[in-house]
Formats: sequence, C-alpha cells, structure tokens
Amino acid sequence: MREYLDFEKPIAELEDKLEKLAASSHARGGRQEDLNKLRARLHQLQAEIYAGLSAWQRTQVARHLQRPSTLDYIGRLCDSFIELHGDRAFADDHAIVGGLARFNGRPIVVIGHQKGKTLKERMYRNFGMPNPEGYRKALRLMRLAEKFGRPVLTFIDTPGAYPGIGAEERGQAEAIGRNLLVMASLQVPIVTVVIGEGGSGGALAIGVADRLLMLQHAVYSVISPEGCAAILWNDQSKATDAAEALNMTADDLQKLGITDQVIPEPLGGAHRDPMLSCDTVKKAIEAHLSELLELSTEDLLKRRYDKYRRIGVLAE
Repeated sequence: MREYLDFEKPIAELEDKLEKLAASSHARGGRQEDLNKLRARLHQLQAEIYAGLSAWQRTQVARHLQRPSTLDYIGRLCDSFIELHGDRAFADDHAIVGGLARFNGRPIVVIGHQKGKTLKERMYRNFGMPNPEGYRKALRLMRLAEKFGRPVLTFIDTPGAYPGIGAEERGQAEAIGRNLLVMASLQVPIVTVVIGEGGSGGALAIGVADRLLMLQHAVYSVISPEGCAAILWNDQSKATDAAEALNMTADDLQKLGITDQVIPEPLGGAHRDPMLSCDTVKKAIEAHLSELLELSTEDLLKRRYDKYRRIGVLAE
C-alpha cells in the first residue's frame, strides 16, 4: 500500500476517487474521458504541491519509508555485487553495506547507509545509524578500492551516527574523523549520492567526494531539524523553523556550491517510480565518473582539495 505524507492528503483523496472510478468504469465499460480528466487533474495537483514544498516537507519526503534505499540502487545500477562484511576489529554493522561491484561493466567499490523499510528491517539496520565498526568497515573497503585502483561510489541516507554509550566507548568520533582524513587523500575517484537524509558527521564520514550529487528531495545538514530545534529552542515542535534555517535542501546546497548536481525525481518523489529514479541516478553517476577517470591522480587530489577549501569562504 502507498504511504501518504500529511501534505499529500489532497493527492490521496483524488487517487482514491480515481481508483474507484476506474474500477466502476471497468465493470460498466466506458467513461474513459472522465478518467483522463481526473488523471490530468491529479497530475496538475501533484505538480502544484511538489513545486511549493517547504524544507520540512522535503525532509519528510527524504525520510519516506518507501523511498529507494542503497540496496535498491545497487541492485538496479550494478551488474553484480558481492557484499563484504565486518571491520576486522570488532563486528559487522548492518547500518552500512558495501562491497565489490561492477557499474556499466567497470569494477568499483560501493558503500552506503541502509535504513530498512519494515520495522523489523529498520531495527536490524539500527534505523540507518552506524556504529564505529560501520565506519571502519567503510574505511576498510575504501582502502581496498585504493589498493586495486577501483573508483568508490557511496550512497548517503542516515539521520546521523548512532549516539549510544557503546558507540562512544568504541571511538565513534575517531572513526568518523579518520574516514574524513583518509577520504580527503584517497587516490581513486569518489562519487557520492545523497539519496535521502544526510545527517551530520554520520553522513559526512562516507561523503568526502570528488563529486557530491543529491536527489531533488534529499536533504543534507549538520544536524536534523528536530535536533536543531531541541538545542536552540528546547522545543522539537519547532523543527519546521529549524529546517528552513538550516538551508538543508538540494536547491539550497547547490546555491551554496556544496553539491555538484541536483538529480530530478519522478513527480511525487523517488518512491513513486523507483525504477525511473534509479535510471536517472545511474546516468548522472556515469557522467561524473567518466570525467573523473580521465584525470591523473595528482590532478584528482588537487581538485578535491580545492573543492573543500572553497566551501564556507565568504567574500565581502
């Protein structure tokens, strides 16, 4: 069954009406003109609603339970995938998936957050919030990619790193910081796609890339709107205001020069047509990866360095 967000109530009502009309028309035969008019009205309504989404509404779309996940994209984009497990130090973290794959026939290493869709899956994946061993697993895979000269493709979709006591005791901050350091100087191309929610260092730990791509309704921020509201106003109900202030949408980040491309989504979000969304993402990745593979290692690292030095620079 399709899950509707709060602001999609008019769409839900119109789709329900359309389904009932289609069912009765099939039984009686005819009324195709009425169906076409209703479909056109539905399309117009969706376009109007999604053209005016607020930052908080985009955050809700980015978190949609039916939105394509990392494993969905890997399954659609890659010709083959061999998942590798464990950080060779403590455990395997199910919130991070990764391994060896082929993308358009080219060998790559792919890594990403995995939230899960059902409650059982989300609990198994810790709701997409990695522990330190998840980031150390990602680091092991990135070093493997560098050793064998394979480009790295990462997918970001997490509310943030897991903030539990055990995670802190096992060095959560160190694991994230080390990933940032290693990715900054990794001698192979890195392409990152924010496919849903990108939260704080938990996202950045696999997001230091040569090219950062974002889906149209994805968000990327130093903190979740709820967390920001709790800190600034001691009131999580102000998450709507926090979302606006954080400049966390794909359009905001493109204006700030942080993201390199905003990838359009099907009308109503990626979950409305996952296959089309995956195909669009595949074309974008191929275009950027092909350009990066033409660069020498020295030029690749210089451009990556310059990219991140430019972020946050203000000119009066």
